[in-house]
Amino acid sequence: MTRRPVRRAGRAPLWEQVLSDLRARLDRGEFAEGFPSDRELTTTYRVSRHTAREAVRHLQREGAISRQRGRGSWVRPLSLEQAVGPLYSLFRSIEAQGHEQRSDVLGAGVVRDARVAARLGLRGDAALWHLRRLRRADGTPFAVDDIWLPERVARPLRDVDFTHTAVYAELERLAGVRPMRGWERIRPGLPTPEQRRLLGVGARAPVFVIQRSTEHARGPLEWRVTVVRGDAWTFTATWSGGSADSGFAPEGAVRASRGRPARRRP
Repeated sequence: MTRRPVRRAGRAPLWEQVLSDLRARLDRGEFAEGFPSDRELTTTYRVSRHTAREAVRHLQREGAISRQRGRGSWVRPLSLEQAVGPLYSLFRSIEAQGHEQRSDVLGAGVVRDARVAARLGLRGDAALWHLRRLRRADGTPFAVDDIWLPERVARPLRDVDFTHTAVYAELERLAGVRPMRGWERIRPGLPTPEQRRLLGVGARAPVFVIQRSTEHARGPLEWRVTVVRGDAWTFTATWSGGSADSGFAPEGAVRASRGRPARRRP
């Protein structure tokens, strides 16, 4: 066990120093396998049990962890829901559920990628603008998002701070462009080592891999790959119709096959 003693001569109270370090460790996903007990915290930080419990109480009030007598403390799972079918903005969807959606921008710039260009129906050497983000809900990481757009379309976005805004909203505001049609594919998967580190999940924690292709009125708009924590995300579908043999098709239904999933083109 690595010890992380606090600064007893520091200005901040001891419990606040422990709280600050625990928040940072939660953000890094260090407690995917379980949150430490009070006794472990006292040993790690060399503080009294009262100090450790005060820090844990604050995490509990913030909703970061849950605590129950006899069971100890554990990281509180994030619970998000998304309707499938119509095109949606992940940013707006999260905020509509009462969460603050913020992103860590991991990279943004012009690239050339022949495979992505082919997805967009462009020449292999076409200039693309690539944005990579770690997306958070109330501070908890839940998705790693990669989006590629034709550089000529995305040019007005170069100076945008994407910490707390949506790509679609900025495209419409700055370029007068909005997605008009496209398709989305969702499949289960396991995270890569980098995705595990960013999302704070274990090696066998399931994820959803969401691929999206959209077009605007004048041509291809985006190719997007979003990896979402499986323990935080629920997809829902609604439908209506007559009798079972009326032939109606569910709105937003997910079709599965033994081979390649069918592309949906809204």
